[in-house]
Amino acid sequence: MVPSAVTWGLLAAWAVHDVEELATMARWTRSARPQLEERLPWVPWERLEVSQRHVNVAVGLMGGVMAGASALGARTGGRSPVFQAALLGFGAHGVMHLAQAAVTRGYTPGAVTAPVVVIPFSVWAWRRLRAEGVPVRTGAAAWAGLAALPILLAGIHAAAHTLTRPRTRPRRPASAPRPAP
Repeated sequence: MVPSAVTWGLLAAWAVHDVEELATMARWTRSARPQLEERLPWVPWERLEVSQRHVNVAVGLMGGVMAGASALGARTGGRSPVFQAALLGFGAHGVMHLAQAAVTRGYTPGAVTAPVVVIPFSVWAWRRLRAEGVPVRTGAAAWAGLAALPILLAGIHAAAHTLTRPRTRPRRPASAPRPAP
């Protein structure tokens, strides 16, 4: 039997990591943008700057995804392909944070918890799954799950953008006549 520390631990480790992102992402994108534009001029930085409201919604949406994946993992004893894809993606996400920090030559949101929470938890969870005899997906199945990560993240951010963009309604001037019923 796979311990719940493996399956629900994914959600807990994600929550610890995303508290860091929640606290730093919006402010960091604003303050780091001039330096990043100078260092990496080909990146469309104006599209990557996010408001705190956007970050809050994106983190909440991703929390739903991670809760669902963890629940599937708990229900199937870690055998769920969705759980295993989420676990693989979470670990890869941690490595990406370290790569981002290296490319930008400094702190990026998530870089503190990536090496102390994300990557160690992912490695430990995979080892526990194997130790419990859980068949783990490798090869094409693992790559397919990993390939879904950028699509999922783009979808989450697109949804957050849609949900947080200002709503504008055409306003009727105060002097304009009301339409007849």
